[in-house]
Amino acid sequence: MTITEAQNRIIEDFEMFEDWMDKYEYIIGLGKNLKILEDDKKTPSNIIEGCQSRVWLDADFIEGKLVFAADADAVITKGMISLLLEILSNRTPDEILGAELFFTEKTGLTQNLSPTRANGLVSMIKKIKTYALAYKSKMN
Repeated sequence: MTITEAQNRIIEDFEMFEDWMDKYEYIIGLGKNLKILEDDKKTPSNIIEGCQSRVWLDADFIEGKLVFAADADAVITKGMISLLLEILSNRTPDEILGAELFFTEKTGLTQNLSPTRANGLVSMIKKIKTYALAYKSKMN
């Protein structure tokens, strides 16, 4: 599944819900289903700066692709990072760096998140792209 296809699937999932409270519940459910990040990966270097709650992001480079694992101490934030991992994990650095992320706008996340959560989402995306840039540099 391509990045575009993954985003379109998320948009379709969000379209099942009319009310934003139901959409928030869906995001929270995604967070609850996110694989637990081991405690030894919850290091200061893996914390995403700029998020209202604490969010950890770890990356492994496996067979030319970045595989991410994450955790957060707030359920809605955990759901948001889960959405990003669904789209961007297990991709090459070039795929991640070239990705146009349109799902936040199309799902209404951009308009319905509090300013601090919206900033946190931007910080999560930047951290993922920073990992991609670092691994791309190592490859060259």
